[in-house]
Amino acid sequence: MTWPLHRSRILGAARAAAIAIPLAFALAACDMSLGNLSERATDEWTHTYPLSAGGEVHIANTNGRVEIEGVDGSTVEVRAERIAKGSTEAAAKELLPRIVIKEDATPDRVSVETEKMSGIMIGASTEVRFHVKAPRNAVFTITNTNGLITLKDITGRVSAHTTNGGVRGNALSGGVDARTTNGSVTIDLASVGADKIYLGAVNGGVTLGVPETAKADVLATCTNGGVNVSGVKLEISEQSRRRVEGKMNGGGTSIELSTVNGGVRLRTPAAQPKETDHEP
Repeated sequence: MTWPLHRSRILGAARAAAIAIPLAFALAACDMSLGNLSERATDEWTHTYPLSAGGEVHIANTNGRVEIEGVDGSTVEVRAERIAKGSTEAAAKELLPRIVIKEDATPDRVSVETEKMSGIMIGASTEVRFHVKAPRNAVFTITNTNGLITLKDITGRVSAHTTNGGVRGNALSGGVDARTTNGSVTIDLASVGADKIYLGAVNGGVTLGVPETAKADVLATCTNGGVNVSGVKLEISEQSRRRVEGKMNGGGTSIELSTVNGGVRLRTPAAQPKETDHEP
């Protein structure tokens, strides 16, 4: 009586193996196609929008870097590079028009977003790289999922959040809220105003460069890492390896630096390389 039961188990295992083998080959084929995106298709467009003084610039991206530069004037210039990659040239060209960039512009707010694609892509990938020049005194709200955010020469408030990528800022003078999940945050301030400065990360280091003359209340914390202060005069009220609290020049603007897995550093702004003219 035990033989039929034993025989049925053998047959069941054989059927499962017969199904599993071609499935394994199929999955292997998918993995091979995912790693062979040798062909690409690209295009580019530039849009210009008027913006009132103190207006908002909102950029939301999914895959690709976002570069923001503050300039003189009252217009926002957005240049977007769309990139589609596939295993064949035809696949890349077919995918490119599916990368949709949505725009919504009013005199007080310019919003440009990369729409998320529906469905699952196998053997293909997309990327959008934003290069934005906008009035330096505008309010900037930048979000990204997979990519770096860079900020330069901005005097207005900045909110820059990304998930897989870093945030870099140079010569900023307004309030800053810069955060990432996987990556580092490095911001150099030209001056400190009245608006709060917050830099935060989960898996990555946090570095803030602040002028020696700034007046600020500083709180720097980390969970797994250390806190380092160099080049700035900080009247410390509380200090441990993972927490430093104190005042710069008697106190003032709130500065908070925080990370979970990584170090925190407070220093003077890093010296920037001088631009030189090159003959064509």
